Amino acid sequence: MLDAFSRVVVNSDSKAAYVSGSDLNALKTFISDGNKRLDAVNYIASNASCIVSDAVSGMICENPGLIAAGGNCYTNRRMAACLRDGEIILRYVSYALLAGDASVLEDRCLNGLKETYIALGVPSISTLRAVNIMKAACGAFITNTASQRKIEVLEGDCSALASEVAGYFDRVTSAVS
Repeated sequence: MLDAFSRVVVNSDSKAAYVSGSDLNALKTFISDGNKRLDAVNYIASNASCIVSDAVSGMICENPGLIAAGGNCYTNRRMAACLRDGEIILRYVSYALLAGDASVLEDRCLNGLKETYIALGVPSISTLRAVNIMKAACGAFITNTASQRKIEVLEGDCSALASEVAGYFDRVTSAVS
């Protein structure tokens, strides 16, 4: 996993050049928006249980057959596995947001996820729906538009961070599709 700084150093080193120009400006922006990034990760981490349980509940409300006998969320063990998987995906999305780099998400979470779910008989449509609910919830927390969950936020526009986290969730949906 490369953070924003390591990525710039590796790229400059491969060109045998000093860190300068647009790379340096990108790092300055990354640093100046650092508190917003840390707050965004904190919003996600502080509300992770709600985000995941709301996503799984929403998925089940839209497809009640999942909790019927033979459904993929039937029995406590399967429901616990579903919640665990949602937590893992959300955790790696938050790592990617913190680092400003999706490689940790790709390498440690998404690599082989589709094949695992196919082997376990997990319907991709349900997984995709839960991921999209988490995506919407995280965007709402980052932009402080989550209903009844208003928290103190730093002044400034966080739409770029909301867009970034949405991109990480899009990577998850692409990997599962």
